[in-house]
Amino acid sequence: MLAFTLQRVFQSIVVLLVVGLVAFSMFRFVGDPIDNMLGQERTDADIERLRGELGLDQPFPIQYGKFLKNAVQGNFGISYRQARPVSTILAERAPATLELAAVSGLFAIFFGVGLGVFTAIRRDGFAANAIMTISLLGVSLPTFLIGILLIYVFAVELGWLPSFGRGDTVKIGGWSTGFLTASGLKAIILPAITLGLYQMTLIMRLVRSEMLEVLRADYIRFARARGLKERAINFRHALKNTLVPVITVTGLQLGAIIAFAIITETVFQWPGVGLLFINAIQFVDIPVMAAYLMLISVMFVGINLIVDLLYFSIDPRLRIDRSAAEG
Repeated sequence: MLAFTLQRVFQSIVVLLVVGLVAFSMFRFVGDPIDNMLGQERTDADIERLRGELGLDQPFPIQYGKFLKNAVQGNFGISYRQARPVSTILAERAPATLELAAVSGLFAIFFGVGLGVFTAIRRDGFAANAIMTISLLGVSLPTFLIGILLIYVFAVELGWLPSFGRGDTVKIGGWSTGFLTASGLKAIILPAITLGLYQMTLIMRLVRSEMLEVLRADYIRFARARGLKERAINFRHALKNTLVPVITVTGLQLGAIIAFAIITETVFQWPGVGLLFINAIQFVDIPVMAAYLMLISVMFVGINLIVDLLYFSIDPRLRIDRSAAEG
């Protein structure tokens, strides 16, 4: 287990270094931040002075090395647009994105697993077939279109829910939350459904497929022959073995929720790090863009590492195969 963990940690570090290098290289082609920071009256001396202050006159390897060194210490520099530390800006925006991702993840897992089990057990029923047909919308429609449709129905036509913003928030220490206010709870419903619908559909279809395969296994037939109740067979035996491969995909989808929150936050003007990244692109705010991509990379790699370790500890076949290979 220790050797497996060290191997995965080393691979994660290599992935982060490569992602940081690719992201930092791409920013050289998105534009010149000096054009947005200085007015029309700028001179060549002003441009050279600002380049020196920002370190943009140094060779690329030196800039990248300083970026990695500071990033490890939690220092992502100063925002070109807001002239404030990027770490402070991210800390202000992170609660909104993390709360949206948490609600979307719970929505996707709860309904995805529940509907997947239901459609597998009642696979020939009308309700199961209707759910599978409707679920095609969650896979086919793009996220921004789903958000616009939900806004039109529930905000414009029915007037039940707000169409943008986060609602009222409450400060608890350094964390701002909307869970403690009525407007905050209403505001998160539509974005959470929009962001989690695709993941919910994917999890539901995966659970259904895996459970149908498990229900055809020999040990399930043997359990029925012994006279076990269907409830015990479905939930104690079939579901338990179904969730083993689902864990990997579910973990990756939770990471995707945070990464792909950009579209949802833009549609609903949700004040999170995704909307911050979009604004940073428009103003060529390189420190904010680099910090965002590194943050998303760390989350993705961290979740993937946790899923690998959890999968390794749950499935005894992996431990047996690894022990046999080492032997």
